[in-house]
Amino acid sequence: MKYLPYELFVGWRYARAKRKNHFISFISLTSMIGIALGVAALIIVLSVMNGFQKELRTRILGVASHLEITGANNQLADWQRVSRKVATQPHVLASAPYISAQGMLSYDQGVQGAMIRGVMPIDEDQVADLGRHMKVGRLEDLRDGEFGIVLGADLAYALGAQMGDKVVVMAPQGQFTPTGVVPRLKQFTLVGLFQVGMYEYDAGLALIHLADAAKLYRMGEKVSGVRLKLNDLFDAPTVSAQVASMLNASPAADGNYYVTDWTQQHANFFKAVQMEKRVMFIILTLIVAVAAFNIVSTLVMAVTDKRADIAIMRTFGASPKSIMAIFMVQGALIGVVGTLLGGVFGVLIALNIETIIPFIERLFQVQFLAKDVYYINDLPSDLLWSDVLTIVVVSFVLSLLATVYPSYKASRVNPAEALRYE
Repeated sequence: MKYLPYELFVGWRYARAKRKNHFISFISLTSMIGIALGVAALIIVLSVMNGFQKELRTRILGVASHLEITGANNQLADWQRVSRKVATQPHVLASAPYISAQGMLSYDQGVQGAMIRGVMPIDEDQVADLGRHMKVGRLEDLRDGEFGIVLGADLAYALGAQMGDKVVVMAPQGQFTPTGVVPRLKQFTLVGLFQVGMYEYDAGLALIHLADAAKLYRMGEKVSGVRLKLNDLFDAPTVSAQVASMLNASPAADGNYYVTDWTQQHANFFKAVQMEKRVMFIILTLIVAVAAFNIVSTLVMAVTDKRADIAIMRTFGASPKSIMAIFMVQGALIGVVGTLLGGVFGVLIALNIETIIPFIERLFQVQFLAKDVYYINDLPSDLLWSDVLTIVVVSFVLSLLATVYPSYKASRVNPAEALRYE
């Protein structure tokens, strides 16, 4: 301690010393605990929101793709050439053609509308993780000419269909007959069920083989587009612009190509999640601010209690800046200790929340996230050290700001006035 500036030494002693006025100690402890709880809450809540965002993104991209290339009127005639051309891009890992159209599914008395997607099973498994979410059967069970169909689990449940049942698919495009226009119907055999955990897909998506979809919707050799998988999904907007520029600049380009990425297809959803995260950060930061500004009352009372000490130090040559620094050190120590305790506590809970929450649910026989209400029935956590650093810095700055006014008042104490009645 003897090598430290005396302001730091005296401030440290004041922070540790037992006070005659126990109320000051109580306010200091309350401020410290408040800062610790606020910092811990910020870390835990932001980690859980990051976990939700990551989990939902993973589930969405398990069915959707990083990039999609389509042509005019949602048709792509030269998809083989497009696939070969985009394969030369260094960020593209795989591509797969697809046919996407609306359809009506019927089984027994059940009728449900759905998005029908024609896929090549082997290629589709390379651009999406749908194979991982198969509950029954395999994606490879879709074979050309066998007219098999894979349904989302909720869609199959709504229809009342089970494995091996014959499901009728009706295409909205009708065919002309002597009796008028009638819808095109085809019977498909249910060969698999998948469950992604997103109601949009589990209750509204059906997969069939690409060749079968081409026959049903009379696409011929055309497809709706090509789906791409990238080595880094966060590069999708940049790669999307590069691919669009490359395809549309090609001399062999047959019309315009439209390239969209996952950030555009689900823009509103992810913007809403990001906005919620920012709002929660602001709200919880206010909790830290309230606790930090309790330091003001602590230091105001400490200055009143130490007026005689301040006057004596001034008579020994201490400058107003030194007096101010002493009390800023005292207040900053409360903020630092509270921030560090909250940071450690918050990080430990955020790293183990997937174990803690199930334990609490079993202990009290409750379920925080019901399976039939929420997309995700557990609390995922994704701790980002950048968030932790931001929270710690904000907490320390707020604590430091709270010390400025009372420390300034301490530096303005008149020694003669303070010692008059001593």
